[in-house]
Amino acid sequence: MRVLLLTGKGGVGKTSMALATALAAAEHGHRCAVISTDPAHSLGDALGRPVGPRPVEVAPRVCAQEVAALAELERSWTEIREWLQALLFEADTLVAEELLVFPGLEELMALRAVCEVERAGEHDLCVVDCAPTGSALRMLRMPDLMHHVMERLWGWKRRTARALRPVAERLGAGRLVAPESVFDAFEHLYEEVESVRQILLDETRTSARLVVNPARVVVDETRRSFAYLCLYGIATDAVLVNRLLPAAAAGGYFARWAERERAELADIEKSFPVPQLHAPLHPSEVRGAEALAALGREVYGERDPAALFVRRRPLRIARSDGTTTLEIDLPSVEAREVDAWLRGADLTVAVRDFERRIALPDSLAGLAIASTGWRDGTLLVHFAAGDADPS
Repeated sequence: MRVLLLTGKGGVGKTSMALATALAAAEHGHRCAVISTDPAHSLGDALGRPVGPRPVEVAPRVCAQEVAALAELERSWTEIREWLQALLFEADTLVAEELLVFPGLEELMALRAVCEVERAGEHDLCVVDCAPTGSALRMLRMPDLMHHVMERLWGWKRRTARALRPVAERLGAGRLVAPESVFDAFEHLYEEVESVRQILLDETRTSARLVVNPARVVVDETRRSFAYLCLYGIATDAVLVNRLLPAAAAGGYFARWAERERAELADIEKSFPVPQLHAPLHPSEVRGAEALAALGREVYGERDPAALFVRRRPLRIARSDGTTTLEIDLPSVEAREVDAWLRGADLTVAVRDFERRIALPDSLAGLAIASTGWRDGTLLVHFAAGDADPS
């Protein structure tokens, strides 16, 4: 099943674009599911009809669903939360429920709906109306964190808990050691997160599409988001430029707005090395399935919206002349904004104030960084064979 993740700064029109994409794809013969993982759901608002946590048909070959993220989280998090609540908060249930949800976990659990859509086998395209970019990026951090815990600490923690539990119970401090059911629940949660992660990182089936308006503050944030998605291995295959002023706005009151828009469009063209599809500003609100389908036709034209517009893995390994190079696409940023260093067996890459700790494959783990380089928006981290990392 093809998966499209639509995200962007709040207010740019990503919900309308998600629905327009699915409705246009349906006209190309695809069976489409549109799911919203944004806590502030607006699929129903854009369609002008109720959409809830259960899939509902909104057009021929198109179903829509607003995922109940809290309910999804409750299924996997209850056992863990109840133990943490008893350990840390005792009586204050409200505070516990507010604080004992890690940033990004709620959105990630909502994405589990993508797995359920695929298991149902009724759709060949799933379009995800994601949360705004800030929440989406927090979501991307969570699989890395859980992977690190499971790979490096989990076995040791569980064995230690088994050894300490009888002693703690005899001392009347049994609540300080997590019971086996909590460890089982966390492992189950990790398996579900990992299944979502595998879909997100499969560049042959999953693409992000960034929705942007031709306004400076929006373009700047979208450029950063593009780089951060690449850093986390999410391939972006298109940028959807929404709400372009009509030609009639080139004169009169909006002339200066039109001039600024042309400058922003030129910057967008230079900043994003992927296809850019345009949608005009309409004289009235685009609402309802028919109007959104027309918007989809305007955006994609003869293109199949489900097609993979760009096929490229953002993180790659290349080998040449005894040197192994990890290549990381970081378009729309400059070399001076990027740094990379080893932290134990992991590679840490920083882009501005954003960091990702990348677990290196066995072929690179333990090797020192021979050098780093920069080529056309790509970070090159060279590892020389046989150079052991002294740390």
